[in-house]
Amino acid sequence: MKALVLEEPGPNPRLALKEVPTPALGPHDVLVQVAACGLCYHDVLVMRGVLRRGVKPQVVLGHEISGVVEEVGQLVTSLSPGDRVASILTEPCGNCVHCRTGREHRCLRGVGIGHGADGGFAQYARVSELALVPLPESVDLQKACVFGCPMGVALHALRDAGGLRAGETALVTGAGGGLGVHAVQLARALGARVLAVTTSEEKVEQLRSLGADEVLFAPDLDFGEVALALTEDYGCHLVLNPLGAIAFKACWTALAQFGRMALVGDVQGGTVTISPAEVLFKDARIIGVSGTSRQHLADVARMVQLSRVQPVVSQTFPLEAALEACQAMLEKRTFGRVALVPG
Repeated sequence: MKALVLEEPGPNPRLALKEVPTPALGPHDVLVQVAACGLCYHDVLVMRGVLRRGVKPQVVLGHEISGVVEEVGQLVTSLSPGDRVASILTEPCGNCVHCRTGREHRCLRGVGIGHGADGGFAQYARVSELALVPLPESVDLQKACVFGCPMGVALHALRDAGGLRAGETALVTGAGGGLGVHAVQLARALGARVLAVTTSEEKVEQLRSLGADEVLFAPDLDFGEVALALTEDYGCHLVLNPLGAIAFKACWTALAQFGRMALVGDVQGGTVTISPAEVLFKDARIIGVSGTSRQHLADVARMVQLSRVQPVVSQTFPLEAALEACQAMLEKRTFGRVALVPG
């Protein structure tokens, strides 16, 4: 089979499209014929060598997998050849305390797909049965690659970790990106008023079309006071921050009393300075959200079926054009997610 191998990470990463053996299956494994695999910022950080810990040498990247089951291991009971599936980010053990409480993305013995184990930038991927969710026939299989990450991650952050309720106001930063465009839709589907922040003027109308009540064009990420003005100085009940440190100050300014800030990314790294007294007197919560469960993915699939949200995969690229896809994403020439599609 053909697979895109990361031969050397770094500022100018070296990727090679190679003929490699089709993965052998363990008893609980599934061989998935990949329909599409989303390109996540995590993949870019591994390519650049920023994320190194636990990365498999000569790794095949890609954890946002959708496809069709080709073959199953001898002890697999939940899936059969021909089933349509999508993956979460991690292969969980199914037995640890996190797995037993529906937090398998933080499995104590979990292995990251496209990180510690080969992922979906290939014609076929070997994935644990416990990392896959069956999909209905009605969904677009290429677009379903984003059901886990970023859509399930956004649902986790908004609904469960962030406790977003109908009638509240949610602010979504990085709203034109892969996580942001889906967070805007999901927050609206949960009954919130949605303020969307973008640094790309050409994405303003696109975000309005997805249901944003207000779109804040903020190329300098100085949107805190504008968000306050749009809420009559009350602030936002929930702020979704996939940008991390570079947007933290404005997100904090925009946060209401008893507000929650859900951190779901940190694109440039760095640190922030905040006084404990500020957190105390705002009665605020700062919440880290790092993944998604199979239940979140299944919930997203149902919401897509009901047309409450739509997956946004604006561009697809062949495997050999992965670096071109990365560059388009980094230069903000994409809307929503981009995906790699094996030939």
